[in-house]
Amino acid sequence: MRTIVRLKVLSLILAMGALGLTATGIQLNQESWIIWGTSGVFFLSLPILIPFLYRFFLTSPLGIHWDVTFASLITFATLFLLGSYTKLDNKFWEWVGRLNWEEGVPGAIGAAGQVIIAILAVWVAGRQNEITEKLTGQQNIITQQQTIDAYFQGISDLVIDPNGQMEDWPLERVIAEARTAALIGSVDAGGRAKVIRFLSSANLLTPLKRDGLLGRPILDGTGGYVIDLEHGVRVINLGTMLAGQDLSRTDLRRAIFSGANMLKANFEFANLTGSDFTGTILIKSNLRGTDLTNVKFFYGCLEHASPRSRNFSPNFQTGAYTGAVVEGADFTGVVGLSEENRQYLCAWGGTETRRTIPGGCRDVPNRLVL
Repeated sequence: MRTIVRLKVLSLILAMGALGLTATGIQLNQESWIIWGTSGVFFLSLPILIPFLYRFFLTSPLGIHWDVTFASLITFATLFLLGSYTKLDNKFWEWVGRLNWEEGVPGAIGAAGQVIIAILAVWVAGRQNEITEKLTGQQNIITQQQTIDAYFQGISDLVIDPNGQMEDWPLERVIAEARTAALIGSVDAGGRAKVIRFLSSANLLTPLKRDGLLGRPILDGTGGYVIDLEHGVRVINLGTMLAGQDLSRTDLRRAIFSGANMLKANFEFANLTGSDFTGTILIKSNLRGTDLTNVKFFYGCLEHASPRSRNFSPNFQTGAYTGAVVEGADFTGVVGLSEENRQYLCAWGGTETRRTIPGGCRDVPNRLVL
């Protein structure tokens, strides 16, 4: 490394000497000195400049799109040779020489100026429209967040009411569900994810065991509520709120979707780590690229687990009729899929779903055709 630096310093010193020789030759009118000095500067500086220019070219747009650059050079060279062969270049300069520069040029310049002004006006209008769209988008985001915050506050006030968890007044739960449905239908995917995470974390989507007389949720003695999968009452029932909704590329970790109808919902590339999909309807849903680490699709053991049914009650001990309905769902490229979940999806997903399961389903029979 030091040797290379020394060689560069020596080359630059010699190049400066050659530059001095060139300057002296110009002063004394010595043509040979000028030629030798210029040649010395050129050959001593070129080895230093070439690597720099090469790296600069590679990192510049011309180097990154080298194919376009060389194609353009070849095209221009071809056009130049064609013009020389057909004498079009001479005809062009002859035409330029015949122009009336005193009368025609000012008019041409004026016309060109009008064209340039028109182009600038279009560009300014486009930029103004772009800025307006950005400001509108930012304002929409702010308005949406304010709407979500107001919803959070309203639901919190109902939950923290002395009666607790809205159990004494079913009408309050109905209103809460209606407000939730209206909000989910009016916000974007990120807003929906925030609402679902809030409701899940607050146990508002979980079936809670209730007091038989007062309807209040029963505490479990450890700071939480007792979950009653068979007879529990949810504060908010999602029902069909998420059917056909877009939840792609969102954070839905530990979300509670149990019992919801999410027909044709779009979860593409969402983070579903630890989410609960037991008893959900995922027919024709898009789960491409999702993270399914620790996701729960059924209760009980794999041998007896099966999708929910209209005709049979779920058995949370064996797992029968507690699972998600996944027929026609797309699981292409999912990550974190456990072996148990893979076998369940293969068994109950049907022909279309089986084609999308990572790892394949050859070792698992299709139970929908039995």
